[in-house]
Amino acid sequence: MSPLHRTLIALATALPLLHVLPAQAQSPTWPNRPVRLIVAFPPGGSADFTARTMGNALQQQLGQPVVIENRPGANGVPGTDAVAKAAPDGYTMLMTDRGALGINPALYTRLPYDPVRDFAHIGIATFGAYLLVANRDFPAQNFADFLRLAREKPGEINYASIGIGSITQLSFEALAARFSVRLNHVPYKGSAPAAAATVAGETQVTMSTFNAVLGHIKDGRLKALALGAAKRSPLFPEVPSIVELGGTADTIAPGFFALSAPAGTPAAIVNKLSEEAARALKSPDVSERLAKAGLEAHGGSPQELADTVRADVIRFAKIVRDIGIKPE
Repeated sequence: MSPLHRTLIALATALPLLHVLPAQAQSPTWPNRPVRLIVAFPPGGSADFTARTMGNALQQQLGQPVVIENRPGANGVPGTDAVAKAAPDGYTMLMTDRGALGINPALYTRLPYDPVRDFAHIGIATFGAYLLVANRDFPAQNFADFLRLAREKPGEINYASIGIGSITQLSFEALAARFSVRLNHVPYKGSAPAAAATVAGETQVTMSTFNAVLGHIKDGRLKALALGAAKRSPLFPEVPSIVELGGTADTIAPGFFALSAPAGTPAAIVNKLSEEAARALKSPDVSERLAKAGLEAHGGSPQELADTVRADVIRFAKIVRDIGIKPE
């Protein structure tokens, strides 16, 4: 074989490599552009507050802007579904709540997303315990009084929830079953209207995260009877936890706000997002701001969130069936 032939063969062999190697060398390192964080709830709420508080730290760590986009409505369905259908490239994340992931499958016959199959879960960002609060003129001064009155007048105490099938309705029904009482459900469209109804005396009690009732408690228009947690909160050290009162930590189920990505997002990116989210949530500035709003910074793992969602879908479906809610 002549030297010319050998040279031509060598060039033919190298050409495919010359085509591939520059592409590999020039492939961008994630992230090289802004990351969208879709919040499935309106501005100003606890989900939005969690997203914006940790998002500021997260964008500094990633070196790219984290752009918050609110997509509220219908128990978090539109925003959650938007992320389920987004490109799995690491540039779209979701901030949603326990209800959108764990309760909605029992409420909708045609839910447009599957909370297990359609997401690469990143981790639980924050937990938010619920307070059981009563109108200031309600005769119960503590939880024991509340139970006594509920037993004396079964079905006559009205409780406000944040909507049919909401975590607050399911928690009230779980509490009623645990303590063998019967209460009357009055649904409202959100935490603020439910709290306002209880302040006005339209209902006697409600459950709420701290931010919706903190001002009402401080000015004496609402009184706190119990905290849905395993231990007391430093924000309300005088309020007993539901565990102290004979329930379990999940009798009044804590809410959470979690980060997820579309299914198919590369595992390396999901794990990186989880690590960076946990790092952001551990920073004193972020954790202290969240704590003042009654939110506990968590920063859990992808596996923890995936396991929690699977368990919640089963657990809340049973409660929905037991209380007779018909899926839409």
